[in-house]
Amino acid sequence: MDRVDLIPPPAEAAASADGVAERADACAAAPLLNCLLREVAEPLPGPPGGDGRSVYRLPGDGPSDGARLLRVRGTRRPAEPEVYTAGAWHRLGHAALVDLVAEVLRGHTGLANRELPAEMTDSRDVVAAMLTARARATPPPGPYLRSEQSLLTGHPHHPAPKARGGGPPAGWLPYAPEAHARFPLVLLGLREDAVVEEGDTCALDALGTAPPGYRLLPAHPWQLELAGRELAPAFADGRLVRLGATDFEVWPTAAVRTVYTPERDLCLKFSLDVRITNDIRRLWRHDLLKLRRTDEAVVRAFAAGGGRAARGPAPAVWLSDRGYRTADFAFEALAVLVRDGLEDALPSGATPLLAAGLVEGFDGNPSATTADPVTWWEAYLAVVVPPALTAFADHGVVLEAHLQNTLIAVDADGTPVQALFRDAEGVKLLPDVERAAGWERLVYCLVVNHLWEVAAALAERHPGFDPWPAVRRELGRHDLPEAAALLTAPTLPGKTNLLLRWTGADGADARYLPLPNPLLR
Repeated sequence: MDRVDLIPPPAEAAASADGVAERADACAAAPLLNCLLREVAEPLPGPPGGDGRSVYRLPGDGPSDGARLLRVRGTRRPAEPEVYTAGAWHRLGHAALVDLVAEVLRGHTGLANRELPAEMTDSRDVVAAMLTARARATPPPGPYLRSEQSLLTGHPHHPAPKARGGGPPAGWLPYAPEAHARFPLVLLGLREDAVVEEGDTCALDALGTAPPGYRLLPAHPWQLELAGRELAPAFADGRLVRLGATDFEVWPTAAVRTVYTPERDLCLKFSLDVRITNDIRRLWRHDLLKLRRTDEAVVRAFAAGGGRAARGPAPAVWLSDRGYRTADFAFEALAVLVRDGLEDALPSGATPLLAAGLVEGFDGNPSATTADPVTWWEAYLAVVVPPALTAFADHGVVLEAHLQNTLIAVDADGTPVQALFRDAEGVKLLPDVERAAGWERLVYCLVVNHLWEVAAALAERHPGFDPWPAVRRELGRHDLPEAAALLTAPTLPGKTNLLLRWTGADGADARYLPLPNPLLR
């Protein structure tokens, strides 16, 4: 093929660029609008207008013509924002929306924040770069990895879910799951007297051969680039040596810093000195030091009945964070965590899918193609809800059962048959946290972040389907006072990611606002 065939004509290239820009604006605007409308805006009474738009009042003193009114099209993924000013509605592009949100929050909180608007813009630009790269990339083999790499919009209620630290795309794009990235890991030799490890890390030793006096330590290439100055002295004095790269490639999953290789059924989690959503994604020392206690508590809970509580064909599974290895001189920067693989956990013929991918959508998404959403949804609830409630009620374990930490195994017909939960870092244990606080966190992760989003996506794809009666029935089956109270509670806790980031609160310092409880319908 001639080179001219590979390069679109200028007009075609411009049209393609315009399409990418428009789609990037829409992907970035939807979660930002979700945050603004949930946390700050006041919905005006009455049904949406004939054009399907809903109108909201924003806080602050606007002109008498109503400049503080905002309207959007759609509910689950709001789009086409317009502000009312000078007697007419005016469409807002993403840049203007960011300016509006910043102005509203400055007045609402009395605080200024330059960092978050820059992250909002970065998040939009990241989506544009991902879309461009994705169009040229080869999707991963199989629906599991496609589901992990599908999250172009990402967290549906975060103001900047795709921000990557503000750096140029050349720095992060080779490692972006949304761009269908795959890459080999860097292999390091870590001098034995500098090794710190806990738990089962034998999988790391099978990745290559370390020279005498050293242990193998795989590293994420992006993290090595980010931590170059910190690690330079160790390379200079021989505590670290470069041993090349793995002879296989890994696929980054939705969490970006966690990678998977299906050929070896190997899952590894790395430190990454980049803010993704609310946190710098390092493997922090305090989390690593309590990892074994937390993970072992969840393993015991599932072995004692947390998994068997599911009514589906297969017991739920906890994907254990088996152990970690790192260097004493770079404890967080070089940490790598070994997580259980998937193959031994799955029923015969079942395929795991990321729950967040079911919401976002991907090629082969069974929630979009099922002909019987009622049966599909009941099967989904039967495998997801009981294990999380039983782990809390019987074992004091608060799973962080949100969309990105839950896998759903489906059979050949696409029907859910098993839930797999992961990420000990986010798990809380009673009585380390008070029971009421633990329950609030579980309700947010499981019901608001997870079930609510899957239910909304399912209802959107299957008009006329009401998902909430099945949720009420599922919760009503459990002899747990908090679950019974949830059925009559006027509100559910919604995390305020926009206000949390604007006010500079710690990412782990969850703050909630009351949301109308759809279980009361």
